[in-house]
Amino acid sequence: MMKPVVAIAAILLTTPFAEAGPIDNACIRSDRGARSPGLCGCIQQVADQTLSRADQRRAAGFFRNAQQAQDVRMSKRAADNQFWDRYKTFAATAERYCAR
Repeated sequence: MMKPVVAIAAILLTTPFAEAGPIDNACIRSDRGARSPGLCGCIQQVADQTLSRADQRRAAGFFRNAQQAQDVRMSKRAADNQFWDRYKTFAATAERYCAR
């Protein structure tokens, strides 16, 4: 059996500092029914690994306004297409990783 101090140290050393990122904040504030601190935190962890901070801020806007996502997806601009490719990778990874 692990002593409480050792268990707490193990958790603290393996868990990132609790800093809510733009995706986590947008997810928590979302009016969609699936929001939960655990799920939103998981999605933020995936975002931290797959998106730049600027991409995270841009993607966070999709939680407030789904039309923004559609506009980016349909855009003919190269920068929008490159962002959309990164966003799709993030979304697919989050879906696989956070659906556990």
